Formats: sequence, structure tokens, C-alpha cells
Amino acid sequence: MEYDRPGTTAQAAAPRRVRNIAELAKIAGVSAGTVSRALAGKDLVNAETRERIQALAREHGFRPNQMARRLRTQRTGVIGVVIPLGHERRQHISDPFFMYLLGLLADELTEGGYDLMLSRVVPGDAEWLDRFVDSGMLDGAIVIGQSDQFAVIERVAERYLPMVVWGVRSPGQKHCSVGSDNIEGGRLAARRLIEQGCRRIAFFGDPNAIEIAHRYEGVQRAVAEAGPDCSVIDLPTHLSSDEMDAQIASYLDGPAREVDGIVAASDTIAVSTVRLLLERGIAVPGDVRVIGFDDLPLASQTVPQLTTIHQDIARGAKIMVDSLMRRIAGDHVASTVMDPELVVRASG
Repeated sequence: MEYDRPGTTAQAAAPRRVRNIAELAKIAGVSAGTVSRALAGKDLVNAETRERIQALAREHGFRPNQMARRLRTQRTGVIGVVIPLGHERRQHISDPFFMYLLGLLADELTEGGYDLMLSRVVPGDAEWLDRFVDSGMLDGAIVIGQSDQFAVIERVAERYLPMVVWGVRSPGQKHCSVGSDNIEGGRLAARRLIEQGCRRIAFFGDPNAIEIAHRYEGVQRAVAEAGPDCSVIDLPTHLSSDEMDAQIASYLDGPAREVDGIVAASDTIAVSTVRLLLERGIAVPGDVRVIGFDDLPLASQTVPQLTTIHQDIARGAKIMVDSLMRRIAGDHVASTVMDPELVVRASG
């Protein structure tokens, strides 16, 4: 029987752990600058050399000091994503629209080599966005929704370039926004109901948020265009997320009892509305037609499936990240307004 001699092992010794770029450069037989560029994935180093250096780094357990790199480049590698909830303080990040858009943004940012820092803010003063962008932790900021904070966002945009906002574009607006034509979306929804014979139309949503206000304005325009035999049923403006079912139920049992068409400000509101109608024995779309807004994945999973206004949220996420990267580089990118589309399914 054979035994390993003292001081030897049956297996080859593990590679020595490399402590810095200079040591890795010596092993690779190249300059420290070449190693630095290869580990950063720069195209200045040919693919074969880049892959060899990266393989050596893995073999020797070497990971570049990210903090030192960030100090050299004056970049943090982090994009801040903030959701301001001025108009609806009890709304949650778990809202399906937020989750869908956040997932798309996270995919785009991480593929671009950035980390994402998420914050949900209930504004208590006019400085909340200043504190966010001036934290020293971010290379740029994405704001999801203007809520009732349009003036705050405008003021910060005057001095802070790398910021992009999901929301509406208004005349003379300073901040870069990406979003749909919400007025046209509301008009498309109401016009569809009118074409299907609806004459008493209700809007379920809180127009204290500017996007929702634009959707409501679109509904009003379509009803006005339809003539005097068509009307919008006025409802209380506030519709809170955590009490939504109870508030919708009170509308259906009260001022909205005689409606034959409902435009919901979101698919989430539309889903709750359809369920509460059906619980009351009111057929959808037989008695009341319901149209949502957003065209989230859940819109095609309900029974009946939702007729809704499609926002190209995936395209919007790509545009937001691309616009932000260009603004980080110093380019004053303009806002983008996407065309909404009516998606006809069963509910409307």
C-alpha cells in the first residue's frame, strides 16, 4: 500500500489567491491596464485575451475592488428607483402595475451592469426628491409616476440631469418623461363603450394623480363628442388602494347603480369592479361593460377577460433606461409619448 509522503497531497495544490491587478497581470503576462480593461469587459482588449484574463481571475479567486473602481470613475453603479405616493399614501409597491414595471426596469438595468436601489416615498415636504438624488449613492434616478408631485419633480429637473420619470408630458415641461397619451387612452375607452350602446358612464379612479386626471379628461371628451344623450356619472374623487373594494361597492350600490359602462383607471381597479358586479348578479358585459387601463398580464387572466387600454410598458421601460443612460452621459434627451391602443376582449 502506498501513502502520500509528508508535505505532499494526492491532488494538485490549489492556485495561489491573487491579491491585486498587478499580480494577475504578471501571471497573465500582460500589463495591469490590459487586465483592468479585460475585467471591465472593454472591447479595447481582444476577445481571446479578455476571456483568458477573466478565466485566470476566476481560477485565482480575484475580484476587483468595486469601491476603488467607483472612486476612480466617480460612478456608483447604482440607479435609484423611487415611487412617490403623494396622492395615495397607503398604496403598496406590490400593486401589479408597479411590480410589472419594476421587473422590466430591473432587467434592463442589470443587463447594463447597474444595481437598482428602490425607495417608496410618502412625501412629507418638498425636499424628498432632493434628498434622494443628492444622497451620493446614485448615478441617476428613475421616478415611477408623478403622483401629485409634478412641481417638485420639475424643480429638481432644473438642476439634476440624470433623471427620467414615468408619466405624462405637459406643455413646457422640464423633466424627461416616458409614458402614454393618457387623454387619448381615456377617450378610446369611453368611445368603445359608447359604440357598444352605453350612455351613462362612470370613471373609477382618483384624478388627484396627473396621469389619472388625463384619463378622466379623455373620458369626458369622448362623452361630450357623443352628444347630450350620453353623460358621465360624477363620483367621489378619492379611491384608496386598501379600501378600494369597499369604495367601489358603495359606488355600485349608490351613485353608479344606473351606469351601463365603466372606465377604470387601471386594470387592478377594473378586476375588482368586475368581481363586485358579478357578486351583485350584474352581468358583465351584458348589463354593464367595463374597460381597464394598462393591459397588464392579469387582464387576459380574468373571467371575463378584460377589455383594456394597452400601454407598451415593456417598450417604455427600455426607453426609460436608454434615456437615462444618455442623460448620465450628458445628453438632454427629450420626453417620449407612446400611443395607447384599445384591446378588445370580453368585458367591454
